[in-house]
Amino acid sequence: MAEPGLLIERIGPIARLSHNRPERRNAQSAAFLDALDSALADAIADPAVRVIVLGATGAHFSAGHYLKDPDTMRHQRNPEDRYEFESRCYRDYALRLWDAPKPVIAQVQGACIAAGFMIANMCDLIVASDDAFFADPVVGAVAISGVEMLVHPWVMGLRQAKEFLYAGGRVTAAEALAMGMVNRVVPRADLEGVTLELAERIARSSPFALRLMKRSLNRTAEIQGFRAALDAHFDTHQLSHMSTDGQARTAGDMGAAIGAMKRGSSV
Repeated sequence: MAEPGLLIERIGPIARLSHNRPERRNAQSAAFLDALDSALADAIADPAVRVIVLGATGAHFSAGHYLKDPDTMRHQRNPEDRYEFESRCYRDYALRLWDAPKPVIAQVQGACIAAGFMIANMCDLIVASDDAFFADPVVGAVAISGVEMLVHPWVMGLRQAKEFLYAGGRVTAAEALAMGMVNRVVPRADLEGVTLELAERIARSSPFALRLMKRSLNRTAEIQGFRAALDAHFDTHQLSHMSTDGQARTAGDMGAAIGAMKRGSSV
């Protein structure tokens, strides 16, 4: 069954949910995020599904939010509407990936930018192709603390996250591996096969044991303040939209920065 911009596949005990708008570099509309959240719930509820893979068709995992999506833009008109919309589509949906009782693997190729970075890094594991790169240029592009979910210090380390966000650079797959942000880096041609092999190996484990282990591992982060830190930053992010610099910038600036990232130039 195809949903807006989403490809849903069953491969034995694996449910693969893929961004499927390669012509726009898999930028995420509000409709896509709704469909992804619904498909995730279906995969969690299906006892035959033991592992979930979050992937993408085409050259790139995701270029982030779809800045021409009228539904997304409609919710940016006032602070109250934006807060409710982003709470649901960004914070709540992202945390449901984190909270999923089944292992979730991100299969990442090409650009993994902004909102793409957010959802990939809420997964349990990341397998990346050797041409993958990660970027989040929102501070320089739109002059706001535009990261909705500040997962960065948890997956990159604090100092790496500071440079990454302050300077708006990009991290290659090899650099992400060295940081511990991704689990494996493989040739592009091998990405799907390696990801499925890992998913199939995990699927052979006891579902109940996996569920309990994931709960314990996630609780380790929770005890250190993971969820409270994400929630605290989410409110700061909302406030930053109202800054003088933030109000002066436009979505076009963000689009230009992301375009430059995909072309490999600096911003």
